[in-house]
Amino acid sequence: MTAVSDDERMRMRERPDGRPVMRQIWEHLAFLHWPVTPDQMPGLLPPGLELDTFEGVAYVGIVPFTIPLTRTARLGAPMAPAFHEINLRTYVHRGGRDPGVWFFSLDATSRLAVAGARLAYKLPYFAADITMKVATDAASGHATVDYRSRRRDATQASFSARYQPAGPVVEAAPGSLEFFLAERYLLYARSGKGLRTARVHHAPYPLQPAAATDVGQDLTYVASLSRWACRDAPPLVHYARGVDVEIFGPRLDNQRAVR
Repeated sequence: MTAVSDDERMRMRERPDGRPVMRQIWEHLAFLHWPVTPDQMPGLLPPGLELDTFEGVAYVGIVPFTIPLTRTARLGAPMAPAFHEINLRTYVHRGGRDPGVWFFSLDATSRLAVAGARLAYKLPYFAADITMKVATDAASGHATVDYRSRRRDATQASFSARYQPAGPVVEAAPGSLEFFLAERYLLYARSGKGLRTARVHHAPYPLQPAAATDVGQDLTYVASLSRWACRDAPPLVHYARGVDVEIFGPRLDNQRAVR
């Protein structure tokens, strides 16, 4: 299995050339991760992509958050009302280059966002009903988030959890597990028989260790990941209050490094 160097991971944090197509604010992100062995995911990735691992372990992640702002990057015109989103993902690379995210599914409350992302980025988005309640502790200033999602299609794939930060804000250090899990700036999607890629750029996440309770989900089951124990095992949890994100347009894969 090919390794990805720390220098290559840091390279992906650099702002790409060109102009972004939109700007979003992402808030109250929870990163819930379950470790899996690479041999538990055969046949789930398209040709050309390899599982990215940390010390020989792959990870499946569920990331709920909210997007209060979506605007055009150049003029700042609104593109979509505020909406909530959640994604199911793992991490990949191409021969030791271009480490990024592979999404099994993304659910969102905005039908406009779902349709636009499916059309332009070829991402597996689904419309969902999502509620998110945030309570802030007056003494610590920490937020507790109650997040509940149910897909609007026949699967009714669902997720629910309460999560909150449980430690200080620390920027993830290169080479750490936290950096591996959170600092991802490239996404991959199927495009016909090939791949489509897109970059995002933002400041490093203001990451905090976190706790999650009452976690329930069948997103992994609906995505044919039912062999994994992550439906019942407690996840590793991190929290980020928010980031300002530039999103760049999709590119058809040409088997060259994406910069």
